[in-house]
This record gives sequence, C-alpha cells and structure tokens, in this order.
Amino acid sequence: MKAVGFYKNLPISDDQALVDLELPEPEPGPRDLLVDVQAVSVNPVDTKVRRHAAPPVGQARVLGFDAAGTVRAVGSAVSLFKPGDRVWYAGSIARPGSNAERQVVDERIVGRLPQRLDFAQGAALPLTAITAWELLFDRLQVSRDRDESLLVIGAAGGVGSILVQLARRLTGLRVIGTASRPETHAWVERLGAHDVIDHSRPLHEELRRIGLPQVDYVASLTQSDRHFDAVVEALRPQGRLGLIDDPATPLDVMKLKRKALSLHWEMMFARPVFETPDMIEQHRLLNAVADLVDDGRVVTTLGEHFGRIDAANLRRAHALIESGTARGKIVLEGFGS
Repeated sequence: MKAVGFYKNLPISDDQALVDLELPEPEPGPRDLLVDVQAVSVNPVDTKVRRHAAPPVGQARVLGFDAAGTVRAVGSAVSLFKPGDRVWYAGSIARPGSNAERQVVDERIVGRLPQRLDFAQGAALPLTAITAWELLFDRLQVSRDRDESLLVIGAAGGVGSILVQLARRLTGLRVIGTASRPETHAWVERLGAHDVIDHSRPLHEELRRIGLPQVDYVASLTQSDRHFDAVVEALRPQGRLGLIDDPATPLDVMKLKRKALSLHWEMMFARPVFETPDMIEQHRLLNAVADLVDDGRVVTTLGEHFGRIDAANLRRAHALIESGTARGKIVLEGFGS
C-alpha cells in the first residue's frame, strides 16, 4: 500500500524529510478496525515527531494523527463498528499513523463521521476536538451552567478553533479568544467568541479594555512560557490554567501558589497509549461532537485543502504548520492512482 513517512529527522526544506513509500498491508488486532483512509489533516505533533523522534535505522515511520475514512474490516472482538461505516479518529502516537492508504486503529478511540461532513471536512476535527473536549471537561472541569469566564490563548489555531465552539455551545462561559492579525481576529469571532483580544499586546491591558480584568479559566494553547506571568496575573484566585504545548523554557509553578491556582496538562494520546480504563471516552466524545456537527451547532475547522496525500504536499503542510501562521486545519485527501 502507498504511504508517506520519514527515515531521519530532517528540516522540512529537505526533500527527504518526508518521502513516498510502499508498505505491507496492516493486519487488525482483536479490537482494531482496518480503515481505508480517505482524508487526513496535519497537526503540530506531526512536525514535532518528524523533527525529534527518529525511527530505528533503516525503518520508516508513518505520521498522521487525524483521519476520516471507511471501515474495510474489523477484528474478532470489535462491537462498535462494521465494514462500510464512515469513521473519524486521531489514532495513537504509539502506532503507525494515518498517512497511508490503510490504517489499523482501536475501535475505542474511533467515532462516527458526521453525516453532513465529507471526508476532508471531517478529517480536520478529531485530534483537536478530543484535545479541546478533554481540556475543557476532563482537565479544567469547567462548569456547564455557571456564569464564569474562559480566556483561550491562540484561539485561531486548530485546537482553539474547536475549543471556542465547544465552550460557547456547551457551557455558560464568557469566551475570550486571542488573535493578533485581522484575519484571525475575524475567524475567532465567527467561531463564536464573545470577545477577541490581541495577544501581541499586554494581556492585562487587553482584558481591562473589554471590562474583564480577571478570568476564571485559561486555556493556553501556544507560547505558554511567553504568556505565563501575564496568565498568572489574569487568573482569579483559585482559578485554573490548562496547557497543551511544550514550553521552550521551564514554568515557575511557584508563582501559582499565592492565588491557589491549579495547573492542568492535556495530552490526548494518554488514554490510547496507556490503554486507560476510560479509553472509550474518546469514542463517546467523538460521537457527541458528531451530533453537534449534524445539529449545526459546530462547524468544521478546515482552513486549507492541500490536495492529494503525498510526500510533496505533506512537506508543504508541515512547512506551513512550522511557520506558525496556519489558520484552522490543513487537510489532504486521497492517494490518487
């Protein structure tokens, strides 16, 4: 089968950073689905693994942590799906990825593809939807009905684009998103944020400008080390800070003590990698998001369609992700002949 992968950690400008491959067909285990991959999207984790996690010498690693496709076959213990079902999922960082014609994935982390989305639109959502949902409800444990406030730093990115929607549709939070360019400001507004502020300016000034000097929750999705002191200042006493990124410099968590602030780290691969007892929650939340999409309450966060799934197009997608200027998600579709 056709696939795209890498042998060495190389800069994306190198034409060997990602290469086209021919690989053996994968075999599903008892709880696995064998999926015909129709579309994928690219996430920052793809670029991080490509740059830093070298596969064994002489072996290729296949990336891809978002997919939409059709179930081709099922393992002997599968009970949630059948051949022919349209599905979406983010997979596991511990297994071969979705940049391949076919992929095996545990049914407990797979959801049904929304009826109103095509494969490309669907592929934009799974990883970011899981991350946003888990960050909001499992890590920060936001109230669904209290009148509180949430600041989303980096709201125009992939996770931010779905997190803003989920927070607006499923909670009573006042949602404040950050964006620094006119086009990303408009994007975050369209997704439902009550307010949009500029993260290139001092956060305390921007929050005071909208009449909200302190917030109850902060979801810091990018450059958390840069914003850390401002976030500590912005949070109300006993507030909660959630992170998903990898700060370049260590965070001084002692600064949280005076206000009794709590720190929560979201890693959506934790459940599948460790096969936690509640691993099936990812199946359930993906189905819940599918219902929200089919009800018209959540929209796809597809930003750009980069064409067919091949090494050249994936290198372009990685380059855009690494530039830090992507809006929404980058999607690729089909392997061609």
